[in-house]
Amino acid sequence: MYNQIDSNKRRTVYLFLFFSIFIIGVGWAFSYVYESQAILSIAVAIAVFQSWFSYYFSDSVSLAVAGAKVAPTAQFPELHRVIENLSITSGLPKPKIYVINDPAPNAFATGRNPKHASIAVTTGLLEIMEKRELEGVLAHELSHVGNYDILVMTVTVTLVGVIVLLSDIFMRSLWFRGRDDNNRGGGYLILIGIALAILAPIFAKLIQLAISRKREYLADASGSLLTRFPEGLATALEKIEKYEQPMKRVNRATAHLYINEPFGVDDRKQSWLTTIISTHPPIADRVDKLRKM
Repeated sequence: MYNQIDSNKRRTVYLFLFFSIFIIGVGWAFSYVYESQAILSIAVAIAVFQSWFSYYFSDSVSLAVAGAKVAPTAQFPELHRVIENLSITSGLPKPKIYVINDPAPNAFATGRNPKHASIAVTTGLLEIMEKRELEGVLAHELSHVGNYDILVMTVTVTLVGVIVLLSDIFMRSLWFRGRDDNNRGGGYLILIGIALAILAPIFAKLIQLAISRKREYLADASGSLLTRFPEGLATALEKIEKYEQPMKRVNRATAHLYINEPFGVDDRKQSWLTTIISTHPPIADRVDKLRKM
Protein backbone atom coordinates (compact mmCIF):
# COMPACT_ATOMS: atom_id res chain seq x y z
CA MET A 1 0.00 0.00 0.00
CA TYR A 2 2.78 2.43 0.87
CA ASN A 3 4.51 1.65 -2.43
CA GLN A 4 1.24 2.40 -4.23
CA ILE A 5 0.84 5.69 -2.37
CA ASP A 6 4.37 6.79 -3.32
CA SER A 7 3.76 5.68 -6.90
CA ASN A 8 0.54 7.69 -7.11
CA LYS A 9 2.23 10.83 -5.81
CA ARG A 10 4.99 10.42 -8.41
CA ARG A 11 2.45 9.83 -11.17
CA THR A 12 0.68 13.04 -10.20
CA VAL A 13 3.93 14.98 -10.61
CA TYR A 14 4.48 13.30 -13.98
CA LEU A 15 0.96 14.24 -15.04
CA PHE A 16 1.56 17.87 -14.16
CA LEU A 17 4.87 17.87 -16.05
CA PHE A 18 3.33 16.24 -19.12
CA PHE A 19 0.41 18.66 -19.03
CA SER A 20 2.66 21.72 -18.68
CA ILE A 21 4.97 20.60 -21.50
CA PHE A 22 2.02 19.89 -23.77
CA ILE A 23 0.28 23.22 -23.09
CA ILE A 24 3.48 25.20 -23.53
CA GLY A 25 4.24 23.26 -26.72
CA VAL A 26 0.83 24.07 -28.18
CA GLY A 27 1.25 27.70 -27.09
CA TRP A 28 4.62 27.87 -28.82
CA ALA A 29 3.05 26.50 -32.04
CA PHE A 30 0.28 29.09 -31.76
CA SER A 31 2.80 31.88 -31.19
CA TYR A 32 4.77 30.84 -34.28
CA VAL A 33 1.73 30.58 -36.52
CA TYR A 34 0.35 33.95 -35.39
CA GLU A 35 3.77 35.60 -34.86
CA SER A 36 2.95 36.63 -31.31
CA GLN A 37 5.10 35.82 -28.28
CA ALA A 38 2.23 36.91 -26.08
CA ILE A 39 0.45 33.65 -26.90
CA LEU A 40 3.37 31.65 -25.50
CA SER A 41 3.24 33.71 -22.30
CA ILE A 42 -0.47 33.04 -22.03
CA ALA A 43 0.14 29.30 -22.50
CA VAL A 44 2.67 29.29 -19.66
CA ALA A 45 0.18 31.13 -17.45
CA ILE A 46 -2.55 28.61 -18.36
CA ALA A 47 -0.26 25.68 -17.53
CA VAL A 48 0.58 27.12 -14.11
CA PHE A 49 -2.98 28.13 -13.25
CA GLN A 50 -4.56 24.91 -14.47
CA SER A 51 -2.10 22.77 -12.50
CA TRP A 52 -2.94 24.73 -9.34
CA PHE A 53 -6.67 24.61 -10.06
CA SER A 54 -6.57 20.88 -10.81
CA TYR A 55 -4.85 20.06 -7.53
CA TYR A 56 -7.19 22.07 -5.32
CA PHE A 57 -10.53 22.09 -7.14
CA SER A 58 -10.77 19.05 -9.42
CA ASP A 59 -12.88 17.24 -6.83
CA SER A 60 -15.45 20.06 -6.84
CA VAL A 61 -15.55 19.93 -10.63
CA SER A 62 -16.04 16.15 -10.61
CA LEU A 63 -18.89 16.34 -8.09
CA ALA A 64 -20.56 19.20 -9.97
CA VAL A 65 -20.33 17.38 -13.31
CA ALA A 66 -21.92 14.30 -11.73
CA GLY A 67 -24.71 16.37 -10.16
CA ALA A 68 -23.77 15.14 -6.67
CA LYS A 69 -25.46 16.70 -3.65
CA VAL A 70 -24.45 16.53 0.02
CA ALA A 71 -26.11 13.56 1.74
CA PRO A 72 -27.71 14.71 5.04
CA THR A 73 -27.16 12.30 7.93
CA ALA A 74 -30.85 12.42 8.90
CA GLN A 75 -31.90 11.35 5.40
CA PHE A 76 -29.19 8.73 4.83
CA PRO A 77 -28.31 7.38 8.31
CA GLU A 78 -27.32 3.88 7.13
CA LEU A 79 -24.99 5.26 4.46
CA HIS A 80 -23.23 7.46 7.01
CA ARG A 81 -23.06 4.62 9.53
CA VAL A 82 -21.44 2.20 7.08
CA ILE A 83 -18.85 4.73 5.87
CA GLU A 84 -18.05 5.81 9.42
CA ASN A 85 -17.46 2.20 10.52
CA LEU A 86 -15.27 1.49 7.50
CA SER A 87 -13.31 4.71 8.08
CA ILE A 88 -12.60 3.72 11.68
CA THR A 89 -11.52 0.24 10.59
CA SER A 90 -9.20 1.60 7.90
CA GLY A 91 -7.82 4.39 10.08
CA LEU A 92 -8.89 7.05 7.57
CA PRO A 93 -10.81 10.27 8.22
CA LYS A 94 -14.49 10.01 7.36
CA PRO A 95 -14.91 11.46 3.84
CA LYS A 96 -17.67 13.85 2.85
CA ILE A 97 -20.67 11.94 1.54
CA TYR A 98 -22.66 12.86 -1.56
CA VAL A 99 -25.64 11.33 -3.31
CA ILE A 100 -26.39 11.44 -7.05
CA ASN A 101 -30.06 11.24 -7.99
CA ASP A 102 -29.75 8.56 -10.64
CA PRO A 103 -31.28 5.06 -10.93
CA ALA A 104 -28.05 3.62 -12.36
CA PRO A 105 -26.08 1.90 -9.55
CA ASN A 106 -22.63 3.44 -9.33
CA ALA A 107 -20.21 5.27 -7.03
CA PHE A 108 -16.92 7.13 -7.07
CA ALA A 109 -14.37 8.72 -4.75
CA THR A 110 -12.61 12.01 -5.36
CA GLY A 111 -10.28 14.47 -3.61
CA ARG A 112 -6.58 15.22 -3.33
CA ASN A 113 -5.86 13.32 -0.10
CA PRO A 114 -7.69 11.42 2.68
CA LYS A 115 -8.30 14.66 4.61
CA HIS A 116 -10.04 16.22 1.62
CA ALA A 117 -11.84 13.18 0.22
CA SER A 118 -15.44 12.73 -0.88
CA ILE A 119 -17.47 9.66 -1.81
CA ALA A 120 -20.55 9.91 -4.02
CA VAL A 121 -23.10 7.15 -4.54
CA THR A 122 -26.19 7.03 -6.71
CA THR A 123 -29.70 6.57 -5.38
CA GLY A 124 -29.91 3.49 -7.60
CA LEU A 125 -26.99 1.91 -5.75
CA LEU A 126 -28.61 2.51 -2.38
CA GLU A 127 -31.88 0.99 -3.56
CA ILE A 128 -30.56 -2.36 -4.84
CA MET A 129 -27.67 -3.12 -2.50
CA GLU A 130 -27.89 -5.18 0.65
CA LYS A 131 -25.78 -4.00 3.58
CA ARG A 132 -22.80 -6.33 2.95
CA GLU A 133 -22.83 -5.39 -0.73
CA LEU A 134 -22.97 -1.68 0.07
CA GLU A 135 -20.06 -2.18 2.48
CA GLY A 136 -18.09 -3.82 -0.32
CA VAL A 137 -18.66 -0.91 -2.71
CA LEU A 138 -17.85 1.73 -0.10
CA ALA A 139 -14.75 -0.19 1.05
CA HIS A 140 -13.60 -0.23 -2.59
CA GLU A 141 -13.98 3.56 -2.76
CA LEU A 142 -12.26 4.05 0.60
CA SER A 143 -9.36 2.00 -0.74
CA HIS A 144 -9.02 4.51 -3.57
CA VAL A 145 -8.82 7.18 -0.88
CA GLY A 146 -6.26 5.35 1.24
CA ASN A 147 -4.08 4.43 -1.74
CA TYR A 148 -4.14 8.04 -3.02
CA ASP A 149 -5.71 6.82 -6.25
CA ILE A 150 -8.11 9.73 -5.91
CA LEU A 151 -5.26 12.22 -6.28
CA VAL A 152 -4.25 10.93 -9.72
CA MET A 153 -7.78 10.13 -10.88
CA THR A 154 -9.24 13.48 -9.83
CA VAL A 155 -6.44 15.64 -11.22
CA THR A 156 -6.77 13.85 -14.56
CA VAL A 157 -10.36 15.05 -14.95
CA THR A 158 -9.45 18.69 -15.54
CA LEU A 159 -6.05 18.14 -17.16
CA VAL A 160 -7.45 15.81 -19.80
CA GLY A 161 -10.37 18.16 -20.41
CA VAL A 162 -8.07 21.13 -21.03
CA ILE A 163 -5.79 19.12 -23.33
CA VAL A 164 -8.70 18.04 -25.52
CA LEU A 165 -10.18 21.55 -25.53
CA LEU A 166 -6.92 23.25 -26.56
CA SER A 167 -6.23 20.69 -29.27
CA ASP A 168 -9.69 21.35 -30.70
CA ILE A 169 -9.11 25.12 -30.63
CA PHE A 170 -5.78 24.69 -32.39
CA MET A 171 -7.26 22.53 -35.15
CA ARG A 172 -10.11 24.97 -35.76
CA SER A 173 -7.75 27.95 -35.88
CA LEU A 174 -5.57 26.27 -38.50
CA TRP A 175 -8.62 25.32 -40.55
CA PHE A 176 -9.85 28.90 -40.72
CA ARG A 177 -6.38 30.34 -41.20
CA GLY A 178 -5.82 28.44 -44.43
CA ARG A 179 -2.44 28.40 -46.16
CA ASP A 180 -1.25 31.90 -45.41
CA ASP A 181 1.85 30.62 -43.60
CA ASN A 182 3.25 28.47 -46.38
CA ASN A 183 5.39 31.30 -47.73
CA ARG A 184 7.03 31.73 -44.33
CA GLY A 185 8.61 28.28 -44.44
CA GLY A 186 6.80 27.36 -41.26
CA GLY A 187 5.08 24.35 -42.73
CA TYR A 188 7.04 21.84 -40.65
CA LEU A 189 6.23 23.60 -37.39
CA ILE A 190 2.59 23.81 -38.36
CA LEU A 191 2.59 20.08 -39.10
CA ILE A 192 4.07 19.45 -35.66
CA GLY A 193 1.32 21.56 -34.12
CA ILE A 194 -1.34 19.67 -36.06
CA ALA A 195 0.19 16.35 -34.99
CA LEU A 196 0.07 17.45 -31.34
CA ALA A 197 -3.55 18.50 -31.73
CA ILE A 198 -4.52 15.18 -33.33
CA LEU A 199 -2.63 13.10 -30.77
CA ALA A 200 -3.99 15.02 -27.76
CA PRO A 201 -7.26 13.05 -27.44
CA ILE A 202 -5.28 9.82 -27.83
CA PHE A 203 -2.88 10.90 -25.07
CA ALA A 204 -5.85 11.82 -22.89
CA LYS A 205 -7.42 8.37 -23.40
CA LEU A 206 -4.14 6.58 -22.70
CA ILE A 207 -3.73 8.56 -19.47
CA GLN A 208 -7.22 7.53 -18.36
CA LEU A 209 -6.53 3.88 -19.19
CA ALA A 210 -3.20 3.93 -17.36
CA ILE A 211 -4.68 5.28 -14.14
CA SER A 212 -7.86 3.22 -14.07
CA ARG A 213 -7.64 -0.46 -14.94
CA LYS A 214 -4.87 -1.58 -12.58
CA ARG A 215 -6.22 0.57 -9.76
CA GLU A 216 -9.65 -1.06 -9.94
CA TYR A 217 -8.17 -4.50 -9.29
CA LEU A 218 -6.10 -3.12 -6.42
CA ALA A 219 -9.08 -1.31 -4.87
CA ASP A 220 -11.19 -4.48 -5.17
CA ALA A 221 -8.55 -6.45 -3.28
CA SER A 222 -7.89 -3.72 -0.67
CA GLY A 223 -11.60 -3.19 -0.09
CA SER A 224 -12.16 -6.91 0.40
CA LEU A 225 -9.34 -7.06 2.93
CA LEU A 226 -11.01 -4.18 4.74
CA THR A 227 -14.42 -5.88 4.99
CA ARG A 228 -12.99 -9.43 5.23
CA PHE A 229 -15.84 -10.41 2.89
CA PRO A 230 -14.91 -10.46 -0.84
CA GLU A 231 -18.29 -11.97 -1.75
CA GLY A 232 -20.04 -8.73 -0.77
CA LEU A 233 -18.23 -6.71 -3.44
CA ALA A 234 -18.45 -9.58 -5.94
CA THR A 235 -22.25 -9.76 -5.78
CA ALA A 236 -22.47 -5.96 -5.78
CA LEU A 237 -20.48 -5.81 -9.02
CA GLU A 238 -22.74 -8.45 -10.57
CA LYS A 239 -25.79 -6.36 -9.71
CA ILE A 240 -24.14 -3.24 -11.15
CA GLU A 241 -23.32 -5.11 -14.36
CA LYS A 242 -26.93 -6.15 -14.92
CA TYR A 243 -28.10 -2.53 -15.10
CA GLU A 244 -27.53 -1.58 -18.74
CA GLN A 245 -28.91 1.98 -18.83
CA PRO A 246 -26.40 4.89 -18.84
CA MET A 247 -26.27 7.46 -16.08
CA LYS A 248 -28.23 10.65 -16.71
CA ARG A 249 -25.22 12.97 -16.48
CA VAL A 250 -22.57 10.68 -17.90
CA ASN A 251 -19.33 12.38 -18.99
CA ARG A 252 -16.23 10.86 -20.59
CA ALA A 253 -13.93 13.18 -18.65
CA THR A 254 -15.08 11.66 -15.34
CA ALA A 255 -15.92 8.09 -16.46
CA HIS A 256 -12.68 6.66 -15.03
CA LEU A 257 -13.66 7.76 -11.51
CA TYR A 258 -16.62 5.39 -11.17
CA ILE A 259 -16.54 1.85 -9.83
CA ASN A 260 -17.88 0.74 -13.23
CA GLU A 261 -18.40 2.26 -16.68
CA PRO A 262 -21.21 4.85 -16.32
CA PHE A 263 -22.35 4.41 -19.95
CA GLY A 264 -24.57 1.40 -19.27
CA VAL A 265 -22.60 -1.06 -21.40
CA ASP A 266 -22.80 -4.74 -20.46
CA ASP A 267 -19.29 -6.22 -20.40
CA ARG A 268 -20.68 -9.53 -21.64
CA LYS A 269 -21.85 -7.91 -24.88
CA GLN A 270 -18.70 -5.89 -25.63
CA SER A 271 -16.27 -6.75 -28.39
CA TRP A 272 -12.66 -7.51 -27.53
CA LEU A 273 -11.61 -4.09 -28.92
CA THR A 274 -14.15 -2.23 -26.79
CA THR A 275 -12.94 -4.12 -23.74
CA ILE A 276 -9.32 -3.16 -24.42
CA ILE A 277 -10.02 0.58 -24.71
CA SER A 278 -12.40 0.63 -21.76
CA THR A 279 -11.26 2.54 -18.66
CA HIS A 280 -12.44 -0.35 -16.48
CA PRO A 281 -11.50 -4.05 -16.56
CA PRO A 282 -14.36 -6.50 -17.27
CA ILE A 283 -16.54 -7.12 -14.23
CA ALA A 284 -16.40 -10.87 -14.85
CA ASP A 285 -12.61 -10.77 -14.35
CA ARG A 286 -12.94 -8.66 -11.22
CA VAL A 287 -15.55 -10.99 -9.74
CA ASP A 288 -13.43 -14.02 -10.57
CA LYS A 289 -10.41 -12.53 -8.79
CA LEU A 290 -12.51 -11.62 -5.77
CA ARG A 291 -13.89 -15.13 -5.43
CA LYS A 292 -10.39 -16.57 -5.59
CA MET A 293 -9.27 -14.50 -2.59
